[in-house]
Amino acid sequence: MPRITAPTVAAHRAAQQRALLDAARTLLAQTGEAPSMADVAALAGLARPSAYQYYKSRQDLLHALVLDVFPRWAQRVEEAMRAEPEPADRILAYVLTNIALVAEGEHAVGNALAAVAPSEELNTQSAMMHSKLLDPLVSTLQELGSPDPAATAELINGIVHTATKLLDGERTQDAVTARVTELLEPYVREHRRSAPGEQQP
Repeated sequence: MPRITAPTVAAHRAAQQRALLDAARTLLAQTGEAPSMADVAALAGLARPSAYQYYKSRQDLLHALVLDVFPRWAQRVEEAMRAEPEPADRILAYVLTNIALVAEGEHAVGNALAAVAPSEELNTQSAMMHSKLLDPLVSTLQELGSPDPAATAELINGIVHTATKLLDGERTQDAVTARVTELLEPYVREHRRSAPGEQQP
């Protein structure tokens, strides 16, 4: 029986699962190919047989990674938007956080997962992620009085997709962020609320 390294068995199990998921994500981002259980276990600091105590197979591990990667992406974006008290600034936070996640390799992991673990579950997760990502953006645009929040959200998301292609084309994150900010800042500035007694320029 493996040595327990956490206060409880449940906490230990969660920590080991987290280590295996992080290792699988790292290897997938590096190679774009489904890693072997032996490689994942080695990177996580576990013996290969121990890995099978948490995931029955490589496919089981990949499906768990699908369920882990997409919600974490949405959570990062939502947290960045909530950190902005000004609704208009949440639009830029939405776009720039998505760009940062792409630059960090999360997009590559998602693409690799789609290639190595195609399934109805993955397709469903992708559709749910797209909808979940757009929800806070649509809500923000509604708050700003956009005449067609859903259409505007899709157009803003188009900027994210184009930024992703630029990053895949080896443009730097700083360069892409600068161009996106240059493009969106006038819209954001126009929709920022003025402080009492202050006029927008």
